[in-house]
Amino acid sequence: MAKQRTRCDWANQSQLEQEYHDTVWGVPVHDDKQLFKMLQLEGQQAGLSWLTILKKMDALCEAYDNFDPAILITYDEAKIAELLQNSGIIRNRLKVRAAVRNAKAYFALCEESGSLDAYLWRYTNGETIVNSLERQEQTPAHTPLSNEISKDLKKRGFTFVGGTIMYAFMQSIGMVNDHLVSCDFRDAHKRGAA
Repeated sequence: MAKQRTRCDWANQSQLEQEYHDTVWGVPVHDDKQLFKMLQLEGQQAGLSWLTILKKMDALCEAYDNFDPAILITYDEAKIAELLQNSGIIRNRLKVRAAVRNAKAYFALCEESGSLDAYLWRYTNGETIVNSLERQEQTPAHTPLSNEISKDLKKRGFTFVGGTIMYAFMQSIGMVNDHLVSCDFRDAHKRGAA
């Protein structure tokens, strides 16, 4: 019989959270499309649980053309209206418009920084910040670094990128490793997903 693996407390609530925790959360991402997609998904989550996003992930990705910024910048008022009628996604007008606005801001950022990957990872010199948390309650909602990135992205025209959203994003793309020290997946980022 296989040994039960120890996970971070939050990942034990559902199968979807387990799978996300085990294969995605904390694993470094350097693909621009995936980074942009995760940034938009974190923004969609504002005020909701991550489980809500996981449950709607397929519908969100389908509705938003997998959050491809090259397609999102072409969205017009008719497409926005169509999205707002889609019961499978988060039907928040500000969040729908944010995806389009952020796509435009993304291309301006890439023109200046080369890529979203280069822009983001320069904040940590290309390294994952590894925290040594023993309990979930020790996880910060935001940090000086997430607030700094948030402030700069807002200045560049991005929305739904507050300090708390940015910290969750940093965790999701492996800029920060907040797996508890007791978690069997803590070092997964060193060898890829476990």
